[in-house]
Amino acid sequence: MDVGLHCAREGALSARDSMTDTTLLDPKNDFVFKTLFADAPDLLSALINAVRPDAAPITVIDVLNPRIDPDALAGKFIVLDLLAQDAQGRRYNIEMQIRRYNAWSARSAYYLARTLTEQLKSGDDYRCLKSVIGIHLLDFELFEAADQQAQAVWCFALRDRQQPHVVLGNELQLNLIELPKADRLGLAQPDLAAWVAFFEHWQEEHTMAAIAYPPVQQALTRIKDLSADAETRRLAFVRERALHDEVTELRAEREQGKLEGKREGLEEALARLVQSGMTESQARQILGL
Repeated sequence: MDVGLHCAREGALSARDSMTDTTLLDPKNDFVFKTLFADAPDLLSALINAVRPDAAPITVIDVLNPRIDPDALAGKFIVLDLLAQDAQGRRYNIEMQIRRYNAWSARSAYYLARTLTEQLKSGDDYRCLKSVIGIHLLDFELFEAADQQAQAVWCFALRDRQQPHVVLGNELQLNLIELPKADRLGLAQPDLAAWVAFFEHWQEEHTMAAIAYPPVQQALTRIKDLSADAETRRLAFVRERALHDEVTELRAEREQGKLEGKREGLEEALARLVQSGMTESQARQILGL
């Protein structure tokens, strides 16, 4: 077994063994996140409305993918998302993401576009299409440039480059919230600030007691109920372990890639030195081979 993978599993097992019945499950665990909201459309509506305060309030009438296959929880490189629909037929893809993929933007755009195109059947009129709105809560900072440090809430749509207030249409929209950055900066919008505090400080009784926003208090009550259920705790641990393994494998692949790149560079340098007139022995000595 890979040493890094073994360490990750041992660490996860230790975390489980030290977990007490009073430890609250992490709502940023995507299994816990989906379980929390799949059967609570009122809470999901509140979260969506908090992320989009400038839009008319919506009511979720259906979660189209509420089922979670326990066998899939051990699989790596999967995302447990929520696909919801409101009273007007608009669809919402809501995800909690704790790891950053290399092709993150391409993947997000693909899933939103697929959710849009899956609405139409052969012969349907394009006017039947309803808007697809992505809401991705990120447990990492996606935008790290110096001039991007004062913003944590982002909204992307099809806009004109020279006149960004001109939107081509409302068919696709992607909302991103960088949770650690939002927590650090503080948000002026109180409802979203309450949700950010919930996801970042759910275990801190004093912080949570100071939040008066009812949906977050209801979400906290649901987390307590889920945390008291032995089977939910077991499945949450299975998912956490799979995510640990995924991170470990990605790290190992990156390290292997660095080693292979270094090896290729040394071989190229060796060939150049030999071509310049050195003996292979001299070239190897210079390169420390």
